Amino acid sequence: MPQQLRAQVDEAVRREDWATAAAGLRQLALVPPQSARLWLELSYAESFLGHYRAARAAAGRAKGLPLHTRDDVADLIARLRTFNDAEGVRKVARGLLEAPRADAGLLATSAVQLSNLNDHALAFECAGRAVAIDPSSIAARMARGQMRAQHGDIPGAEDDFNWCVRRIPGLMPAWWALSRLRRQTVESNHAGELRMLLSRVGLGAADVAYGAFALHKELDDLGDVAGAWQALQQGCTAKRSMLRYDAADTRALIDALLEAPCPPRPSTACTEESVPIFIVGMHRSGTTLLEQLLDASGQVLGVGELYDFTSALREATDHHCRGVIDRVVVARAGQVNLPEVGRRYMAGVAWRLGGMRFFTDKLPSNFLNTGFICRALPQAKILHLVRNPLETCFSNLRELFSDANPYSYDQQELADYFLQYRRLMSHWHGMFPGRILDVSYSRLVQDPEATMREVAAFCGIEYRDSMRDPRSSRRSVATASAVQVREGVVRRERPKWEPYAAYLHPLIDALRAGGVDVPDRES
Repeated sequence: MPQQLRAQVDEAVRREDWATAAAGLRQLALVPPQSARLWLELSYAESFLGHYRAARAAAGRAKGLPLHTRDDVADLIARLRTFNDAEGVRKVARGLLEAPRADAGLLATSAVQLSNLNDHALAFECAGRAVAIDPSSIAARMARGQMRAQHGDIPGAEDDFNWCVRRIPGLMPAWWALSRLRRQTVESNHAGELRMLLSRVGLGAADVAYGAFALHKELDDLGDVAGAWQALQQGCTAKRSMLRYDAADTRALIDALLEAPCPPRPSTACTEESVPIFIVGMHRSGTTLLEQLLDASGQVLGVGELYDFTSALREATDHHCRGVIDRVVVARAGQVNLPEVGRRYMAGVAWRLGGMRFFTDKLPSNFLNTGFICRALPQAKILHLVRNPLETCFSNLRELFSDANPYSYDQQELADYFLQYRRLMSHWHGMFPGRILDVSYSRLVQDPEATMREVAAFCGIEYRDSMRDPRSSRRSVATASAVQVREGVVRRERPKWEPYAAYLHPLIDALRAGGVDVPDRES
């Protein structure tokens, strides 16, 4: 019976018939002796069905069983990360660190996932141990390079990534990482190598994306606007081919959020509670800079980009969605206890705080969740970064994200997403007057003291002079701005998009058609 059922499950997985696969795996997983592998497979199947609680519970069952293979451990780490089970990932990582014959590849995997969870100290320890165990491991060197960059050790990161490309010249993610560590010069750059690598026949889309975005960055540094634009187009086309995105789905999601009924607002929370400061907005709008300046106060713990609120809302609505939120979550949220979502969120982040009362949650796309945050966490402060629309959109266009921002590789889709974002933020302001402070990026970089005084007053903290310079903060930074924020507050005389204006007419026209005033300069 188990063999026949196993065959049926495998066939259902091949057909992506997740309901049949999950039904069979539920039976197989209970057959003694229970197998962590089967519970992990069931967790994936339940996720594909959108069953958040069942998927999380299956991963929890796997966590308590022996892990027999490297794939079991790697998949468990990935599943625990999916459900924001930071303590689970940390426990697995510590077990790997303490093992007499530790696996360098698994330690590197742990480092990356811990970094995603913003546990940078343990991530750095895992990456360092991985290299010590196996200095020839590409995965270990890549992980350590990433951790070094996040900690501000740029020479060390460059050493690791250079080692990787010497070992595997076609390792495009390493070239992409190298391009971002410093400003390239005529005397020292990788443009020639990148052009040669990109000319090879048969490159996959992922390699083309990494290589072309790296070449764009380097040619932009060198002032070759035409070449940089050509590389950017090549990279965007390759990356977009890998992603599923429909602008109509985003518009429908924003419509659902605008039309959702407004449950009663909870009373003001006790003043003794921890106070989350949510920093929201479009990606690449200056959110990391603002977080660094708050962390520099010594009164606020900069925690980074968290998915804890998303996890709490998924748990409450029992729906596993792609991205931060979807229409099913919105529809079900009207029937959930949002203050309980807030309590679950606070319990989930408690391990990070170390006694600090104020902390940041800098996930830009939480602008989608702002209405739920305001109802679930009455003590929360919402800081909304507002930046020149064209500069924001162009900065998104030229950034190679993971799969989180699929709208950002096509000018029309990017403009449409920006318009939907702006429409929703206007709605939140109307729904929750006084709960959201718009922070001008231009004013932040031109007059950081005045801006941060206003931010401090809104958040209920004392302004300190250290809040004028992000270099006053020593925290690790895991976002795309990791290198930039270590340069201090940068005041550009010329917007980054301006040399590319001739190529950006589709973006500019779409923004203007949507009613956006596109100024000629950062404002």
